[in-house]
Amino acid sequence: MYIRSNLRPLLIWRMSRKSLLFFFVYNALICYLYGPLNVHVLDIPWQPVATLGTAVAFYIGFKNNGSYDRFWEGRQLWGSIVNTSRVWTLRVFDFVQFPEGYPDGPDVHELHRRLVYRQIAWCNALRLHLRRQTAERWDAEVAPFLLDPTDSAARFAANPPTHLLRHQSKELLDLNRTNLLSEYRQVAMMQTVQDLFNFQGGCERIKNTPFPRQYAYFSFVFVWLFALLLPLGLVEEFDSRLALGRYHVWLMVPFSVLVSWVFNTIEMVGHISENPFDNAMNDVPMTSICRSIEIDLRELLNETDLPAKVEPVDDVLY
Repeated sequence: MYIRSNLRPLLIWRMSRKSLLFFFVYNALICYLYGPLNVHVLDIPWQPVATLGTAVAFYIGFKNNGSYDRFWEGRQLWGSIVNTSRVWTLRVFDFVQFPEGYPDGPDVHELHRRLVYRQIAWCNALRLHLRRQTAERWDAEVAPFLLDPTDSAARFAANPPTHLLRHQSKELLDLNRTNLLSEYRQVAMMQTVQDLFNFQGGCERIKNTPFPRQYAYFSFVFVWLFALLLPLGLVEEFDSRLALGRYHVWLMVPFSVLVSWVFNTIEMVGHISENPFDNAMNDVPMTSICRSIEIDLRELLNETDLPAKVEPVDDVLY
């Protein structure tokens, strides 16, 4: 996620230099053919081009709204994951308690730590699952939080975060069977697990359902069709209505390039917002969110050796 209030000019140039170069060369070629070479057959009436531009503007606006909705839903889901992770931790502390006179058994603090750490592992596993990075980053970013050796098998599952939640559910059942967790408290904690499943399913729905290609593809086609027709409609307008001398027709080039660049940039903004979980510059900063969850939950465990918050790299927070 880009965090600066304004985009750096160099970044804008990197994003649009190829299209700008194409627009400049194409528009200059049309102007050269129309002016010095006197090929006036190229010009077309301006009114149809203006009508097409209006239609394209509405179309790409519709696409951008849909793309932004996907990004914002993804960010809301991860915001809910943050809050629910905190709720899970508090319920672990308040609900999972050894009754007085209970026989010697495992340290309650270690039990709390295992349940909380598994939640941190689930957050990281979900992030890696959405980014398709499980194979290469599991050992470094998930395995350290799996205190139960049986949890490690989740790595080889088709959906690792689902298996981690299943292990949470199984441990709650075991605690209920040993009278360490009342039935009412087990149901309350299972509701939290269900909420996590719902948030995971929402993220997977966005990830596994691409933005409809008919909207994305034709938006690209219509913008470039308009950009190709624009100089043909403008060249005659600049030639006939501006009495600025014999070379005034060349003013069409910067104006046409500017309009084409604006339309193409709007279309590109919608394109880069389609998939908010690809670890790109404008995506949901899941790495930073997972680190914030880890810090909050480990602090609730009274741990002091906490990791630092994720810092932006080149103004981008991942």
